[in-house]
Amino acid sequence: MRKPTRNLTPQAIVKPQPPIPCRQIGEGMPQIFSSNANGIARFVLWGALFVGMFVALGGTALLRSSFLTGVGEAVAQPVPFSHKHHVGQLGIDCRYCHNGVETSSSAGLPATEVCMTCHSQLFTSAAMLAPVRASLASGRPLQWKRVNTVPDFVFFNHSIHVAKGVACETCHGEVDDLPLMARAEPLSMEWCLGCHRDPEPNLRPPQDIFLMHWKPPEDIDRIRKSLISVLDIHPVTMTDCYVCHR
Repeated sequence: MRKPTRNLTPQAIVKPQPPIPCRQIGEGMPQIFSSNANGIARFVLWGALFVGMFVALGGTALLRSSFLTGVGEAVAQPVPFSHKHHVGQLGIDCRYCHNGVETSSSAGLPATEVCMTCHSQLFTSAAMLAPVRASLASGRPLQWKRVNTVPDFVFFNHSIHVAKGVACETCHGEVDDLPLMARAEPLSMEWCLGCHRDPEPNLRPPQDIFLMHWKPPEDIDRIRKSLISVLDIHPVTMTDCYVCHR
């Protein structure tokens, strides 16, 4: 049996509509960025990268420069003491003035009485020695300014370095050539760790620790290898934090 069909009125017949043409992308919408925005963005990003690299490299160079490390810059003292004269010309041993270098963490600075051992007889009326004479008369010590210093959070022991074969001039330079004392090395963490990782090139026999302009013998490599064992040096643990930061 056929199903009855519904009578469709003209209003019920929907005529197919023609397709709506697609608009071009962005047509009718306001443009937020200009056409060269991508180029500007690339320029800014690359510029920031280059500026960052320049600042990083410049900062590293500044930290290692003598401007901050003070290497080679003489420090004004209450008395213009000349290592060149006292050590280079007169041959006075380092330990005469720095008498704690073998037994203490601090090498020590000379007391007024040490200076007057000689200068009570020599250059007794020299104008540059007036502060020394005034110090002796008043009992107030001379206020020497330290040239080689490390931060307060760093522990440094002179005696252990001397006992392990590290010479004075390794860290302080050839002081017998200096009319006025200046820092020879940066004494930075990087510089210290370089020696702690590989101390062998900086070792010398104990009897040569206080010599200036030391000339190593031909078999120095063999001597240094033996010193590592004889002096009980352990590079493996010398870079542990507690060695310097206690």
